[in-house]
Amino acid sequence: MRSDRVKKGLERAPHRSLFRALGLTDEELKKPLVGIANAYNEVVPGHMHLRQVTEAVKAGVRMAGGVPLEFGVIGVCDGIAMNHEGMKYSLVSREIIADSIEIMAQAHAFDALVLVSSCDKITPGMLMAALRLNIPALLISGGPMLTGSFRGQKVNLISVFEGIGKVRAGEMDEEDLAELERCACPTCGSCAGMFTANSMNCLSEALGLALPGNGTVPAVSAERLRLAKLTGIKVMELLRKRITPRKIATEAAFRNAIAVDMALGCSTNTVLHVPAIAREAGVDLSLQIFDEISRKTPVLASLIPAGPHSVPELDEAGGIPAVMAELSRAGLIETGVLTGLGVPLSKVLKEARIRNPEVIRPLEKAYREEGGIAILWGTLAPEGAVVKTSAVIPEMMRHEGPARVFDSEEEAYKAILSGKIRPGDVVVIRYEGPRGGPGMREMLSPTSAIIGMGLGSSVALITDGRFSGGTQGACIGHVSPEAAEGGPIALVREGDRILIDIPSRRLDLLVPEEELEARRKAFRPKRRRVSGVLARYARLVSSGAKGAVLEE
Repeated sequence: MRSDRVKKGLERAPHRSLFRALGLTDEELKKPLVGIANAYNEVVPGHMHLRQVTEAVKAGVRMAGGVPLEFGVIGVCDGIAMNHEGMKYSLVSREIIADSIEIMAQAHAFDALVLVSSCDKITPGMLMAALRLNIPALLISGGPMLTGSFRGQKVNLISVFEGIGKVRAGEMDEEDLAELERCACPTCGSCAGMFTANSMNCLSEALGLALPGNGTVPAVSAERLRLAKLTGIKVMELLRKRITPRKIATEAAFRNAIAVDMALGCSTNTVLHVPAIAREAGVDLSLQIFDEISRKTPVLASLIPAGPHSVPELDEAGGIPAVMAELSRAGLIETGVLTGLGVPLSKVLKEARIRNPEVIRPLEKAYREEGGIAILWGTLAPEGAVVKTSAVIPEMMRHEGPARVFDSEEEAYKAILSGKIRPGDVVVIRYEGPRGGPGMREMLSPTSAIIGMGLGSSVALITDGRFSGGTQGACIGHVSPEAAEGGPIALVREGDRILIDIPSRRLDLLVPEEELEARRKAFRPKRRRVSGVLARYARLVSSGAKGAVLEE
């Protein structure tokens, strides 16, 4: 056992003494030590119940003959961090989470890991650590929040963000918004809808590093606790069979996850996180691979915010196994890959079926023929940009308009809410990329304001930052190279014409090359003065087109 290096032999008497200080018995010291990375805190609604989930995991580990040893992991609530300086720290936390788990697992020689997560950057950070360490590991999330009910309508956190714009547009008064904010988030769990947290927890399942149901079983369900116990049991089975994360998360498994991503219309943040996770496994996932899979994968579900159905409804309809089984009928899933159950995916999918053909449509009645995310290239994004096509209305799939240029999210948000943006405009928010922000902030507040102000069918937004999974509309993010690196987005001037052609995968700045060259010669990048972790991050981070990973 890996843990023998800290508990076996004469020289390890001091180490055993410290373990005994924990209350461990002689019998326990003979068993495998399983690290339980618990992201519980009292700040994030998706994490407030993780103590209970973790206790269920520990029970499963003990039932299967292991000794669980719990340790803490940080977690940022993106909703609370949104639209202020705090959002600069969210993506940064992904790297810190991965590093901290590596430190704990290596320093204490754990034989296996269970990763208890829920929200946006925590799940990818944990998966990065699992693949970096490559010891038997599984992830269990806290599960999705239930939707709220506001005067007979399903609502969620995004409803509140959009409500701000509706108040400014005169479509809702402040008393209505106060009522909405009280009922939009009715339970613990990751925010209802196919936002980033639920996207990544579903893709963890599709990748095989979490058990079936991980992404969709509601947070408040007893099934969530049973799933947590089973996760503890199964990680011990993986340990006995010597099945490590890299044996599960192969290139074929990553392609499976991307296919599920496209079929569900997941968050554009997956295009940052999945390549970063793959990199730890030695798998190179370019933006071209995402677009290649998108072009041949139909959208089988219409989930909040793009459609009416919630993640718990997806669970009732058959969940991720049903989606993968349907995709496999078209040869879009490699069924020979291993899963966290220790068996091939083909065996898991034999039991899967669609229980509600409206929530998970069969291939023949797909919502769209192509996937829910597209990669755009062009003179404005030579290295690529990302858009959630499943949340774009047909009339905005092609759009040309004048640029309205802002050098920060705050400037743009103020302009939108004060009525300075007009139908047809293309809002450009720059210097919010991984390095320029730094931290690549999410733009949920500006995009929600556009929707709330009634401009969703006529205004586009382009940024070198990124979007929440709750964003809807013609919103194009991850524009690379970013402004701080001298990318073309830094050269855009007020009134320049910008062409968006999603079907043709184009994003172009309609300015003559000789004019752009003159602007390049005069260009001086803006630098934000930062210190501490943000300064270190800005020095090391790569392009959004590469997953915003830290360079070696």
